[in-house]
Amino acid sequence: MNISLCKLSPDDGNDIYTMLQALPKDENGFINNCAGMTFDEYKDWLIKSNSMSQGIGLEDWRVPQDCYWLYVDGIPVGMGKLRHRLTDALRKDGGHIGYTIHPAHRQKGYGTLLLKLLVKQACTLGIGKVLVTINNKNMPSIKVAIANGGDVEKVDDIRHFIWIST
Repeated sequence: MNISLCKLSPDDGNDIYTMLQALPKDENGFINNCAGMTFDEYKDWLIKSNSMSQGIGLEDWRVPQDCYWLYVDGIPVGMGKLRHRLTDALRKDGGHIGYTIHPAHRQKGYGTLLLKLLVKQACTLGIGKVLVTINNKNMPSIKVAIANGGDVEKVDDIRHFIWIST
């Protein structure tokens, strides 16, 4: 099995577009901004997201964020977002990392692998610990975070707050 984590590029093509169309728009708090977009809108989104990664054109409340694609044997099976830092709002809802796996590729261990690779990327940005906030009803994702060395800081009525050392 050939596994790779690839950072979003403005040149990403139809394989990524097709995967993004298969992902729900909002599932357990993970927002897929590309759901329902035309291919031309998706290409514009790639350019905007690439700029956002570099801190260009950010709205005041946003932070730089990198998007990554998890490929298995040349097929994109998942998406991850890595925020470079936290705001007060992100500490309450969002954290450093969000991720999702294409529905057809779930329950194969890819979520655990994707989170592990995103944590490694966070380390390269100098982030010593990452926060993931996970909907209380999303037990598979909670298990993934714990399997990656996550430490549950607290649980409120809505979500688990889990820290993972890089």
